[in-house]
Amino acid sequence: MLNQINGLHHITSMASDAQSNNDFFTKTLGLRRVKKTVNFDAPEVYHLYYGDAVGTPGSVMTYFPFPNARRGRPGTGEVAVTVFAVPRASLGFWQERLTQRGVTNIRIETRFGENRLGFDGPDGERFALVETEDDPRDPWTENGLSGDVAIRGFHSADMRLKDTGASAELLRFMGYEALDQQENVTRFHIPGGNAANVIDITQVDAPSAEQGAGSVHHIAFSVDNRAAQKDVLSALRDTGYDVTPVIDRDYFYAIYFRTPGGVLFEVATNEPGFTRDEDTAHLGEALKLPSQHEHLRPVLEEKYLDPIRD
Repeated sequence: MLNQINGLHHITSMASDAQSNNDFFTKTLGLRRVKKTVNFDAPEVYHLYYGDAVGTPGSVMTYFPFPNARRGRPGTGEVAVTVFAVPRASLGFWQERLTQRGVTNIRIETRFGENRLGFDGPDGERFALVETEDDPRDPWTENGLSGDVAIRGFHSADMRLKDTGASAELLRFMGYEALDQQENVTRFHIPGGNAANVIDITQVDAPSAEQGAGSVHHIAFSVDNRAAQKDVLSALRDTGYDVTPVIDRDYFYAIYFRTPGGVLFEVATNEPGFTRDEDTAHLGEALKLPSQHEHLRPVLEEKYLDPIRD
């Protein structure tokens, strides 16, 4: 069993419009845009990162906004709900705020004794806010939200699978322990991990998901450094998983593999972080391009990447 994984690092999804995506996460949810860059494999498409003040692992939601992309079809084999942590007694505030801002499908829920507020994002993606107590993380409060209501970072992610057995075994191998079960949902957590150390697996009999705008592309797990990542890579390959070589993503190093349930997993390092090419005060302001795409800057800015209004 691995002991290098801390919990979540980031979650990456797809969107259909960069401006509306930016507005939802910064103006509605109050997160900070910590990086404005491009998709490594499709540099004509933005890659936007949102999180806390410095993009701490476990707080970062990222998006590939493919212009006018068709909406994905929910189903099995995907991360179906991304869950953020908020302070105790703040859900009333959030319900009113989301209602006033036209957010759809707002719903009050309870899971494993926790109060949750579910809602949909601009491309139909499903989110929830969960009230937590004594969360040690400092929230970003420069987008108009006070510290007694602002999002702390991720709480968990919910994977919807047809067959949960092999994926549950994988999570245990990664250091997760089964914590509780409620009907068709099993909760796993990493004892002593970061504050984003919970994964729920929901077993459902449904068709496979089809990816598109609103779909989670992959979910990333945190390790401290490249040495820890190397150990994880070797252990996963020894267990039979087809894992990519290490890929430099500028702000972290990444490896990827497909799980038995069909979800794409990434294991990402906490180093070097988002301040490697911008100081903390100006994170997310300038368009940062990977070095291999810097020569494309004039055409990307003129033809493909419409300016994002803050």
